[in-house]
Amino acid sequence: MFNQFIVIISLLLMPIAGVACSGNTSERHATEATIAPADTATPVDTATPVTAQLPPLPAKPTGTAFIVVSKKNLTLSVYDRDAHGDTVLVAHYPCCMGKNKGNKQGRGDMRTPESPAGKPFKITMIQDASTWKHDFNDGRGNIKAYGHWFLRLETPGHKGIGIHGSTNNENTVPGRASEGCIRLLDKDIITLKEHFAYVGMPVTVQGENQAPFPWESRVGSVTSH
Repeated sequence: MFNQFIVIISLLLMPIAGVACSGNTSERHATEATIAPADTATPVDTATPVTAQLPPLPAKPTGTAFIVVSKKNLTLSVYDRDAHGDTVLVAHYPCCMGKNKGNKQGRGDMRTPESPAGKPFKITMIQDASTWKHDFNDGRGNIKAYGHWFLRLETPGHKGIGIHGSTNNENTVPGRASEGCIRLLDKDIITLKEHFAYVGMPVTVQGENQAPFPWESRVGSVTSH
C-alpha cells in the first residue's frame, strides 16, 4: 500500500516538473547559461567584429584622425586615438567608388586609385564645391554634382581625385558609378569636413582584394555617425 502511494505522488508531480522545464525559453537558456561550467561555455568567435559605440562628434578636427576607404565594402571609415592611445573608430560612411574595379591606370579609366602599402594619400586642399558642376554625358547636362565640399587628394600619377558629395547622384551611394573619385552622401561630406578633415590628413584606399588591417576587426563595425 505504501509503495502504491509513492507511485501516485510521483505521477502527480511529473506534469508540474514538465511545465517548469518547458516554460519561457529565454529564461531557461539564461538559467542554463548561468549554471553551465566554465569549461563548457560556447567559445567566442574573435574574428567576428563587435559593434562599436561611436564617440560624440568632436567640435572640430583633432588633426590626428585618418581615413581608411574600403573598395571591397564601399565604406569610408575615420579613425583616431583615444586618451589611452588606442585606435578607435570615430565615423563610418557608405561611399561610391569608380565604375570599374582595379587600381587606376590612367585618365578616363573610371577606376579609383589605391594607395601603396604604407604610403597613404593625403588631403591637400579642402575646397567649397557647392557651385561646381559636371556633365556626365548622360543627357542631364552640366549639373551640380559635388555636394558642399571637395577634399582634394594627393594621388601620385593621377590628378583631380578627391572625396566629395553626390548632389543629383545620391542614389549611387553606396555603389560603383564615379569616374574615379570617392562620393559620399551630401550630409556625410559636410560632417566629415566639419568634424574630422584637415589638410595633411592620411587617406588609405584599400583595393577590392586587400584584407582589412589586423586592428580593424578589434575596433569593430558600426553604422553611419
